[in-house]
Amino acid sequence: MKPRVLVAGMGNDLRQDDGFGIAVIRCFEAAGAPEGVLVYESGIAGIGLVQELMDGYEALVIVDAADRGEAPGTVYLLEAEVSTQEELTEESRQEFLADTHLTVPSQALTLARALDILPPKVYILGCQPKECGLGMDLSEPVERGVVEAIERLRDLTVRLAGEPATS
Repeated sequence: MKPRVLVAGMGNDLRQDDGFGIAVIRCFEAAGAPEGVLVYESGIAGIGLVQELMDGYEALVIVDAADRGEAPGTVYLLEAEVSTQEELTEESRQEFLADTHLTVPSQALTLARALDILPPKVYILGCQPKECGLGMDLSEPVERGVVEAIERLRDLTVRLAGEPATS
């Protein structure tokens, strides 16, 4: 059976809390991803995520650390709104073209949309970081966020994988 849902862990696990997405998907996969769900470790290479999306999925869940001004360790689930290249400012377009790795999830999503390979449902499961300096350990609040995120990811992916196929 072809996976319907792609879960992509993004971030840099050499920069403390920026490794949140990687930590979550590694634990999620080790516990056994639900049927119909593929787990993909993108790291800081969003272009790899775009290439993976070429296989076709009905839903994408990106797991990543992101600063939203909340208390460290706060976990949130957002439905992504993906811009078209035409909606970008000239400066943003130049930055987009200059970043060959597409390290920011929004850039990878914009490219996937431009290539018409973006799944109809896109979610971001994020966590407010505390520390993003050099180091491989997550801060205590983000470590607690990992546990919450795994539970929320399991609930979301079971629901997404079980929904009727879109046409």
